[in-house]
Amino acid sequence: MVDLQRITASLLLIFIKALGCIPRPVGLRIGRTIGSLLFAFDKKHREIATANVKRAFGSQAGSPSGQQIVRQVFNNLGTMLFEIAWAYRLDPRDYPRYFQISGREHYNRAMAKGRGALLLTAHMGNWELFTIIAHMTGIPASVVYRPIDVPALDAAVKKLRCCYGAQLIPTKYAFYRIAKTLKKQGCVAMLMDQNVDWYNGVFVDFFERRACTNRGMAYMAVRTGAPVVPVFMLREPDGYRAEVLPEIPLIKTGDLQKDIEENTARYNKAIEAIVRQYPDQWFWVHQRWKTKAYCTWPREP
Repeated sequence: MVDLQRITASLLLIFIKALGCIPRPVGLRIGRTIGSLLFAFDKKHREIATANVKRAFGSQAGSPSGQQIVRQVFNNLGTMLFEIAWAYRLDPRDYPRYFQISGREHYNRAMAKGRGALLLTAHMGNWELFTIIAHMTGIPASVVYRPIDVPALDAAVKKLRCCYGAQLIPTKYAFYRIAKTLKKQGCVAMLMDQNVDWYNGVFVDFFERRACTNRGMAYMAVRTGAPVVPVFMLREPDGYRAEVLPEIPLIKTGDLQKDIEENTARYNKAIEAIVRQYPDQWFWVHQRWKTKAYCTWPREP
């Protein structure tokens, strides 16, 4: 029997490999053109991004600088596929030419505690290239992810994400696999900047507005004592840079719900700080403040 899902996934990978043959400067120009077209014709996401920037920066969103942020966000989205395809074909010996890491001493200091590490990250720059940094630095990284609803696309994306040695942990029943990885002194990266349903999150400030935020990282940090280290993948003029920041001190008072809220608030502050520093590199098209704080129900994952 013909496996259509497998065939479709293989065709998608062939397409991505073909895109990778396009020289990087040409691919980036094409991507920026695609981004400009998305900005012009994707009214829904343009309005979401504009509204989000306005929520975060106030009147700046209506100014030329605010509109420039939104335009650049779409340019970034347009170039992502070309960047992924190009990186997929890149010789590992060329990684240091395009990829840099700053602040690795913060990661080393956290790992020296012998409890593994939780890597706090966000949809900054081209976050899909994060696993290259893990590969070139020898960091045994696992990444928590939500499977894509289209099985063929999910299979192709998983293969791309795993080609540099990273392990993927689906969000469903992730607790046990994360705990196992930490026990082996591995590290687990979690994207913590997207809206979640009220029963999966806690409401803490993000740009001075209550945002429902995944409670999983704080829960794992409190339960395991694993240090939380922020790591963000940023675009640079000539390549990409992973910025590792100091460990976020853990609050542990014995009140689980309160500790989850307080630690999650600290994680949001770290993400907010990097977004303020590089506002044109964040994923503003997502409805970050969608879930309203009308109800909460404390529960463990």
